[in-house]
Amino acid sequence: MIFRKICLKDFRNIEELEIFPGEKVNIICGENAQGKTNLMEALWLFTGAKSFRQTKDSEFIRFGAEKANLTAEFYSENREQTAEISFSPQKSLKKNGIDIKSSAEYAGTIGGVVFSPSHMNLFRDGPKERRRLIDTSLCQLYPKYLSVLADYKKVLDQRNTVLKDARYHSGLIDMIDIYDEQLARLGGTIIRTRVNYCESLNKKASEIYKGMSGAREEFFAEYITTVLSENEHADSSMSTADFAQKFYDSLRASRNYDFEHGSTSVGPHRDDLEVTLDKMPVRSFGSQGQQRSCILSLKLGEAKMLGEAMGEPPLILLDDVMSELDSLRREYILNSIGESQIFLTCCDKELFSGLEEGKVFIMEKGRLLGGGAVCEAD
Repeated sequence: MIFRKICLKDFRNIEELEIFPGEKVNIICGENAQGKTNLMEALWLFTGAKSFRQTKDSEFIRFGAEKANLTAEFYSENREQTAEISFSPQKSLKKNGIDIKSSAEYAGTIGGVVFSPSHMNLFRDGPKERRRLIDTSLCQLYPKYLSVLADYKKVLDQRNTVLKDARYHSGLIDMIDIYDEQLARLGGTIIRTRVNYCESLNKKASEIYKGMSGAREEFFAEYITTVLSENEHADSSMSTADFAQKFYDSLRASRNYDFEHGSTSVGPHRDDLEVTLDKMPVRSFGSQGQQRSCILSLKLGEAKMLGEAMGEPPLILLDDVMSELDSLRREYILNSIGESQIFLTCCDKELFSGLEEGKVFIMEKGRLLGGGAVCEAD
């Protein structure tokens, strides 16, 4: 997937912008609060996903304007295509000039992966953020996975309600068996899907981290599930039925505890992704630079998996990624990521001095200055 041309009008602080990006690396450089992240956000919206800033649609419209409009010309699936998104404030979508009725129908038009400063919470916050990282990618790879997650959450909420209310209505206790069977079936599918994904992700992310760090540290990512005992490890040799049975047994074993606390203590909603460097947990012992490098490796590994599934390299957006990285890691990101079209923001020109080939754009007050200086490989 390659953007040929992007036009933005009255989007955030951008009154009007037109950019003809290069096919590989595109650097968007400028001071803070000039609109770099706004441009990245607009590019991300073309993937069909929600803003990585968790923003309301009405906030996309520039102050004083009535409508925001985003258009793109891009090459994908061996042909030239177009996309258009507008907010007035309701969102409307077009693909190749044809109206698209819903975001779900539009999803998959452009595949992409984004890194933003908010992803640094991956290790600072609890397991919920790490589960979200896995599930967001899986929903792109397997659209049906989203419905399994929704069904699981519905049954989980029902079970938790019964756990809370059973102390007042003892007749509800018998319903737990029904919910346990449903949770185990759905949870077995979720766990198996996540385990398979994390094994593949670990292989790709490990290679990326090795190149980024000069093989100085050993990266490892493993899916940890609460339905197994501490001395058991989840791997792809276990079937969906195996995980479902383990989950069911765990639900039975923890039932008294769950009644006491009014919530379900085991299952994929409690699972985690453990990332280590040289066998030490990154969330506890990793420096800021190491944590950033691990998150980048996971996101770039995600991009490789998405590219394999789509049959073409996805878009890669890296917002404020270069800070806290040494020169070796920066040069790897600039020159060794792969075949994807990349957009990267930074404030300091020195941070991309190692760029071998690509385009550099300067952003100031929502405008791009010049047509993009070109760096060419010798």
